Amino acid sequence: MLSLLRLLCFYALGLGYEKFVRGQDDNPDTGARFLCRSMTVGADTCLVPVVPEPNTAAQEEVLRNTVMQLRETVLQQKETIVNQLGTINELTTKLSLCESASEEGKYESGGSWSKNKNNQNTMGDLPRDPNDTIDNLGKTMQSLKDRLENLEQQQQRANMSGALFPSELRDLLQHRLGDLEKQLLSKVNNLEEEKSLLYNETTAHRQKTESTLNSLLTRINELEKGGSGFKSPEQFKLVLPLRTNYLYGRMAKSLPEMYSFTLCMWLRSSAGPGIGTPFSYGVPGQANEIVLMEWGNNPIELLINDKVAQLPLSVRDGRWQHICITWTTRDGLWEAYQDGQKLGAGDNLAPWHRIKPGGAIILGQEQDMVGGRFDATQAFVGELSQVNIWDKVLKPADILTMANCSSYTPGNVVSWLDSDVEVFGGGAAKLPLEICQDQLSETES
Repeated sequence: MLSLLRLLCFYALGLGYEKFVRGQDDNPDTGARFLCRSMTVGADTCLVPVVPEPNTAAQEEVLRNTVMQLRETVLQQKETIVNQLGTINELTTKLSLCESASEEGKYESGGSWSKNKNNQNTMGDLPRDPNDTIDNLGKTMQSLKDRLENLEQQQQRANMSGALFPSELRDLLQHRLGDLEKQLLSKVNNLEEEKSLLYNETTAHRQKTESTLNSLLTRINELEKGGSGFKSPEQFKLVLPLRTNYLYGRMAKSLPEMYSFTLCMWLRSSAGPGIGTPFSYGVPGQANEIVLMEWGNNPIELLINDKVAQLPLSVRDGRWQHICITWTTRDGLWEAYQDGQKLGAGDNLAPWHRIKPGGAIILGQEQDMVGGRFDATQAFVGELSQVNIWDKVLKPADILTMANCSSYTPGNVVSWLDSDVEVFGGGAAKLPLEICQDQLSETES
């Protein structure tokens, strides 16, 4: 500051001296000169013009004016310096704020922030002129203002378009993830259930396959041993020698839905009391859909849908007997034939009932459930052959030709074939049959 004042002093004196000299140009005899004198060390040095003594009053006036001008100049320079110092301080503060707002310690706008080796922040290419610095700061502030306005406009557009805030978006994502997790768990449970069902179906299929293979092996063994020398597929008989709950035969086929039927068979039995149950057909929900049985001292009974009709038949003489039963849903009409002759008829046996399909045909046992739960006291003891079923009422002439061995007519619903009859229980067997030859022999004798 002291050096600046000295400089101003020299500048002002030179200006005043110039004005003084110019004012004395009309008097060539009046001159000006400088007087050099000794000064103490540290005192302000200033060249003072020395003027001739004859013009002392004029010189004093000039000097007074010069001093006033110098004072005004000094005050103006001082005020300018103070303003510049305030501007510099304000700019320094703003630069510090801009520097602290930078995320990476540098800001590139008219100059780039960087760190020197002593970890001190400097501004590259900092203008030395404060006006340039102010311009750069103005540009920086305008850029920041533009960015702020852009951000506000983006937020307004997001709000107008229904965009969600980060917290709401997070909640929505969590809710969505929860739904997906529930769906995934449900899918896993469904797959587990399907796996369990598939395993059960596979197990049942394997058991059925094993049973079929066992039957085939049994049949192969019988053929290899020569134990089944049937002349034709229907020329065999089923032998059930004991009254048990495990000896029986089963037809491989089932019945369709029927509104009438004819059931014919050959049978021989001498058991008593009662021959038991040679034939039974059970369906889900009704084990006694069609049953032919003789139990205890009662006559032979025909059951349809668990309704009973007593038949006037007698088959306990130990000889082969041919019997046929017909039934129709219209008024529940029924007829009973033995050895080709009609021995009885009736009505009101399960009228207007339809025979249900998909059941099990069991030979030699009465069913308490479809295909099982047999009672030994109701088991058939004897021999059975040529069990055939038709879905119509046969004519009496057709029944007679089968009974006297004039012809053989297989059933159109279930026919007596070796391949369609399975035998269960030790002691039960299928053997060759010569019914008509036996009857002819008996007739001749």
